[in-house]
Amino acid sequence: MLWEVEVKNQASQIDREGQRVLSECRELAADSITAVTSARSFLIQAEADEAAITQIAGGLVSDPVVDTVRVRRLPDHSTTSTNGQTLLNVLFKPGVTDNVALSTQTALDELGLACTAVSTCRKYWFNSDATIDHLKLVESRVLANEAIETVLHGPLGIDTIAVGSDYVFELKTVALRNMTDDELEQLSRSGQLFLNVDEMRTIQEHFVQQDRDPTDVELETIAQTWSEHCSHKTLAGRIRYRDEHGEQLFQNMLKETIFDATLQIRRELGEADWCVSVFEDNAGIVTFDDDQHVCFKVETHNHPSALEPYGGANTGIGGVIRDPLGTGLGAKPIFNTNVFCFAPPETPVDQLPPGVLHPRVVAKGVVAGVRDYGNRMGIPTVNGAVFFDNRYLGNPLVYCGNVAMIPRDRCEKHMQPGDLVVAVGGRTGRDGIHGATFSSAELTQDSEMLSGGAVQIGNAITEKMVVDVILQARDEGLYSAITDCGAGGFSSAVGEMGEHTGAEVHLDRCPLKYSGLSYTEIWISEAQERMVLAVPPQHWQRFHAVCQAEGVEATAIGEFTDTGHLVLKFEGQTVGDLPMSFLHDGRPPIIREATFQAPAQRPLELPQRQRFDEDLQAILAELNVASKEWIIRQYDHEVQAGSVVKPLVGVHSDGPSDAAIVRPDLNSNRGLVVSNGMNPHYGDLDPYWMAAGAIDEAVRNCVAVGADPQRIAILDNFCWGNTDRPEILGSLVRAALACRDVAVRFQTPFISGKDSLYNEFSYVDGSGEKNNVTIPASLLISALGQIPDVNQAVTMDLKRPGNQLFLIGHTAEELGGSHFLLCNQLEGGQPPRVDLDRAPRYFAALHTAIRGELVRSCHDLSEGGLAVCLAEMCFAGEWGADIQLQALAQSCGLTHPAVLLFSESHTRFVCEVNPDKVPAFLQAFAELDCVPLGEVRDQPSLTVESPDGSICLDADWQQLKHIWRNALQWD
Repeated sequence: MLWEVEVKNQASQIDREGQRVLSECRELAADSITAVTSARSFLIQAEADEAAITQIAGGLVSDPVVDTVRVRRLPDHSTTSTNGQTLLNVLFKPGVTDNVALSTQTALDELGLACTAVSTCRKYWFNSDATIDHLKLVESRVLANEAIETVLHGPLGIDTIAVGSDYVFELKTVALRNMTDDELEQLSRSGQLFLNVDEMRTIQEHFVQQDRDPTDVELETIAQTWSEHCSHKTLAGRIRYRDEHGEQLFQNMLKETIFDATLQIRRELGEADWCVSVFEDNAGIVTFDDDQHVCFKVETHNHPSALEPYGGANTGIGGVIRDPLGTGLGAKPIFNTNVFCFAPPETPVDQLPPGVLHPRVVAKGVVAGVRDYGNRMGIPTVNGAVFFDNRYLGNPLVYCGNVAMIPRDRCEKHMQPGDLVVAVGGRTGRDGIHGATFSSAELTQDSEMLSGGAVQIGNAITEKMVVDVILQARDEGLYSAITDCGAGGFSSAVGEMGEHTGAEVHLDRCPLKYSGLSYTEIWISEAQERMVLAVPPQHWQRFHAVCQAEGVEATAIGEFTDTGHLVLKFEGQTVGDLPMSFLHDGRPPIIREATFQAPAQRPLELPQRQRFDEDLQAILAELNVASKEWIIRQYDHEVQAGSVVKPLVGVHSDGPSDAAIVRPDLNSNRGLVVSNGMNPHYGDLDPYWMAAGAIDEAVRNCVAVGADPQRIAILDNFCWGNTDRPEILGSLVRAALACRDVAVRFQTPFISGKDSLYNEFSYVDGSGEKNNVTIPASLLISALGQIPDVNQAVTMDLKRPGNQLFLIGHTAEELGGSHFLLCNQLEGGQPPRVDLDRAPRYFAALHTAIRGELVRSCHDLSEGGLAVCLAEMCFAGEWGADIQLQALAQSCGLTHPAVLLFSESHTRFVCEVNPDKVPAFLQAFAELDCVPLGEVRDQPSLTVESPDGSICLDADWQQLKHIWRNALQWD
């Protein structure tokens, strides 16, 4: 029998969900909808009577103080409306993970109500005169996501929610040996393999030599392993690159740029090398103190977040937490970081291409997904950024990062043949199937329907339990190797762990969420919260007992062998047998073409006016500069008690911190510093200097709060468009060349990285014309620094009237790609360039000054230049400032106040210094640009005097703060 337990707010309570939906309706101009009432419903499949359901289930899922409960048996054959209202029910599609339902079913079982299935449902009643068109609009844009949810109209007429049926084993083969090239390409597309014809032909040749056709699971395994996501075949492949300097052939572009920079730095460091493991494991590892090393990884989860923002971002942060957990023998998560890229939230609904979620829906879903996972696991989110650009429409970017600590003697895996292949954590379902291959394809207006299975749904509580069990088992020495079960599922995890040995896996032993999964679905599912471990047989009983004691499922699904083959079995029959050598080294080498031609530089005509108050206000209100407090406040950045410098600082903790500082060991004052650098606007002019600027920004943010510039490790995350196009790939190569050059000069080794390519969205408009939306070249650089003593940390808020202000670094006329031009709708100019010779000297000098306790506050100059930097320092500290630009003009040879105020030249800081410390401070910057600006004042304004003595800026810092804080304050 199927029962519905409907829970509604009592009449005296506010219906928050109903209000939210009504507000969204108004934003969509669905004005015929004037009233919305909501309820949550639990569908329970159980052989029980109404009294038992009411007593047990009703008492579990409702609060009698604020809720009313109604129980009825389904199907409900009443009328299609209630009290003249139209009813819509939103349910998860069959097979989609429903975490609330799973926990409810567990609780009901413990209370003695045996259930065969539980599902949740959201119910909405609309006023009866709401138009059909408006209801359809709200249904698709507000209530449900077609990738994971379905909408039923009227009272529920279903009589079962059971998912899956018994699977009848049938070995399937794919007859590709005689296929033409066109047929191979069609198979790749229709099967969501997303391999090119050369790769498909190589697979065909392999099985011709084997005198057989592949099984479906063999073909899927190869596709997962050869996917862009898993093998990085573009960046790690052969590329012929041409630019204005000539032609260069890369055998492995990543190794010859990013990796090479780190190798060169490590050679130069010699015995002082502080890198432990780079580009070898799931996360990079560097030294920290005598007991622990530190891991860092940043991942992307873009395509799933485009389809289902909450679930995509939720599992993005969950997945990256598992990366350090699967590094070495397991690292303990300490804090998270994240960066988001969205289309502007004010995008009109009628301008959305088909198949695209509204940017505001995407932003809210992504923010909530990351929030819920990190907060529920008890891991602080301490750093991040948000960028907006029209070109992220249809392709939002979601970068998620995690830092974790690992004992010095637990950094290496030592798996041996004979070890058991053990799956730990969540059960396997159909969620996430083809996620790895899906990320190698561009999105289209049909992706939501065709690739909905590529969206995973996470469960933070399960992952927290897995983390606790893994760390306990690690400390007892119960396993020899571990990796996370991410893209490609068991296919990638087991395939990678057994690459140099071999493995045999019995797929029918894998725990399932529900019946009916085929052996192939089990193998490639990307269901979340799963780890794969190599457990020596003699430790299996103890390992299993440790997991069982904490309620974590652990199952031995096979063993690692010495055959050099990956063998898959189901119900005693072999369904897959692949040589590891072909799986990992058989992909054909392809030479990709890459070209770069710099766009013609256009001269810049600056406005000829005296005052720039409105320019500063406009920049502060620009979404890329405005406060992200609405997002930051949703994240717990205090849990674990190690946060020292928070995301927001100042008198009222609402000023933008340059970086975060965390003490991973509360018995020590040694701290970790995390920051990031990114500005896609510069890439439109020159991706080389965009990449250089991103590294400079990440490093200077670290240094600004007190990090030692000689101990900063960095990570690269390339998000690009379709790199099959030579000009797109060329811009990526140019950025990678900059990464190599700047990292070597800064002595900042890359320790890990990730790429996400094919971030394009194609659709057919109303006239039948195909359109492509390509993201801007987006390189995120994440920096992990260290500070010997957190008591010497510096924040960006002004501290005391009478203190002197200095500008560190050289200012040039570098307004290309700047926010000043953006807000004035101007084009042209030169993008900021990094002085590779002098920048490291500035970092070293500033660190010396901070260690000498000569700096009261420090803030880096980035978006908006000097004017924005000063404004933020003023309203964070709630002091005014009197600034004179004469010394700056004399120092750099520039006189136009717009250039001095808004140039975005790199490697610059504003420092606040006590008057008695000024001589020592100036000495630290001998032979470097260190220009006096003015002083902190007990006044309500930021006043700036032009080189000619006139006032070019006079703004009330309270007004500036109001503008900055309210641009992105959403309900």
